[in-house]
Amino acid sequence: MTKVRTRFAPSPTGFAHIGNLRTALFAYLTAKHFGGDFILRLEDTDKNREVDGADEYILSAVKTLGFIYDEGPDIGGKFAPYRQSERLDHYKKWALVLVDKGRAFADPYTPEQIQKFRDEAAANKKAFRYRDFRPTNPPAWDGTMPLRFKSEPRDYAWRDEVMGDLSAGADAIDDFVLIKSDGFPTYNFAHIIDDLEMEITHIIRGQEFISSTPNYLNLYEALEIEHPIFATMPHILNETGNKKLGKRDGAKDAMEYLRDGILVEALDNFIASCGWNDGTEQEIFSMDELIEKFTLDRVGRSGARFDPNRLVWMNGQWIKRLSVGELFERTNCVSDANRSGLPTSCSVSEARQNGEEERSFWGENGANTTDNKKKQVLAVVQDRLKTLADLPALTEYFFARPEPNWAMVDDNKQLKKLTRGEQVELLCAAVEKLEHTEWDFDKLQMSLNELLEITESKPPILFGIIRFALTWAPFSPGLPETMVTLGKDETLARISTAVESAK
Repeated sequence: MTKVRTRFAPSPTGFAHIGNLRTALFAYLTAKHFGGDFILRLEDTDKNREVDGADEYILSAVKTLGFIYDEGPDIGGKFAPYRQSERLDHYKKWALVLVDKGRAFADPYTPEQIQKFRDEAAANKKAFRYRDFRPTNPPAWDGTMPLRFKSEPRDYAWRDEVMGDLSAGADAIDDFVLIKSDGFPTYNFAHIIDDLEMEITHIIRGQEFISSTPNYLNLYEALEIEHPIFATMPHILNETGNKKLGKRDGAKDAMEYLRDGILVEALDNFIASCGWNDGTEQEIFSMDELIEKFTLDRVGRSGARFDPNRLVWMNGQWIKRLSVGELFERTNCVSDANRSGLPTSCSVSEARQNGEEERSFWGENGANTTDNKKKQVLAVVQDRLKTLADLPALTEYFFARPEPNWAMVDDNKQLKKLTRGEQVELLCAAVEKLEHTEWDFDKLQMSLNELLEITESKPPILFGIIRFALTWAPFSPGLPETMVTLGKDETLARISTAVESAK
């Protein structure tokens, strides 16, 4: 069996969004599932659209998400170079092969002339095809004019590993530019040459390329080469599923999700679930499990709906899987010096070793406390964390005594049924009981249950008022855990402060 070799070949024209990275992930998983190679190649031939620093950003993003490539621009490989701008001699060599075969010609027309042809076709209510206006006696190609492929239109049928059997008629085929007048190849030509020379076995890309596939097949035939296996990814749709995901729907820089408190494992897991499943009820997959189970025949043909709530849910599941020590490491995210602010590492220890700047998810008070105290608090709030960005709201009250806010009590559905005096009586009873309680989880739980009987109250009422007195937060962990973490003196002091503020 031929060794499987896949590639991710982005253009350095901006940030990487979920759709880009799904293509990269599926190519990576396909290669690794079969023990093959994953190649990263930069298609940097459109210099007008290229964004300064985007190439470094792409390399860093792919590495951050764990798509470890075997060959690439920064590490080399047996088919180097891996930047198209450094492979111009390769494309010229193959272009001359086509010229010699009579399958490529110099395009003598100006852009204005071609637009005139377009207008003429429109006036005749015909689709514009360059081959209908092909010059009968083009000049020799000297590199100053675009070089076009001389198509030989015919019907095609081909197999796609995701979309199944596809076909197109001869009308879909036209003469397209191989090399532009600036000497750079077009994507339509360069990717075919690169895939040939780099021995790529599977081309995994978005469905926007389906309409161009007949042209590619015509070129493969002209070059007398076999085409790789095609696998077309359907679009990722917006949250409502009625159109392709756009910037307004969440097609943002995928690395922003990491900066917003999403774990790498969760983002990988979520991206994989956009259009793929293994046929079981399993939803949480590690990278090793994805490599083991991923196959292209389990990728759906219809668009995958982007569901940000599902991403947050997955992230919560992954947070629960971490040890407290691992979670602590993730709460400090390194931000490098490039303009994207891309996290190059999500480990505070790595940051310190590398002398990099730390970007903490902790709030102001939490950031200034000891590591041991942070870990103690993390152990209490871990099950409630959905993203690392939730940390300040869920933890700041552990590090600094909050100001009483009785408006929160007055807005509470259960507690607003009591008068302020009744609320204060419950707090006073709590102080009296807790002063004589041994300070560990089991003893505190027992005392709180006994306090329910003493006050003849219900858990939402009694425990609710005590929670507010301790945290003045809309959400907080269980009472015994909160009390143990705060300590006896601070717990009693906060309840007493609440009582005094109510007078």
